Amino acid sequence: MTDTAKTTVPAERPAALPDYQPQEHFWPYVELTEQPTPEELAALDPDLRTALYGAADIPFSFTLVFPRFDGPDYERAIELARQSAEYREVGTGDQFRIRARFYPSDVARMRDLFVIAAQHPGCEVLVDDRPVPFARELWLPLSWFLLPR
Repeated sequence: MTDTAKTTVPAERPAALPDYQPQEHFWPYVELTEQPTPEELAALDPDLRTALYGAADIPFSFTLVFPRFDGPDYERAIELARQSAEYREVGTGDQFRIRARFYPSDVARMRDLFVIAAQHPGCEVLVDDRPVPFARELWLPLSWFLLPR
C-alpha cells in the first residue's frame, strides 16, 4: 500500500485537450490595441508624455481646472469650458474636476471662465499642464494684455 493518492483520467476525455485550460476572464488583454487612444495620451502626466513621446507640438496654453460648485454661474462656466480648445471631465465624486485648455488666441473666454471659477475653492491654473508658482496671480493676468482694447 502506498501513501500517494491515485488520479484517474476519465475514459471519455479526448486526448487532444491539455490538462489545464485557462478561463477567459483571466485574459483581459486579448483585444487591446497596441497604440494608446488620444484620451489616454491626454490623461498622461506632461512630464511622462514628454519622456515617452518627446516634446508635444502644442502651443503655449493655460488650463483652468475646477470642481463642481453650487450656484447660478455653474452652467455658464460649463458652457465657457466647453468652448475651450480642449475640454475634459476627470475623476468622480469629490475628485471630479473640469479641465479647460485655452490658447493665447482665446484669452477673452479664458478670462470670463476664470472670473466665474476663481470665486470657488479648488480652482487651479496650469501653465502648459503644469502647476507653476504665481500662475493665478501673475501669469494669467499677464495673458490679459493680449485682450484687444
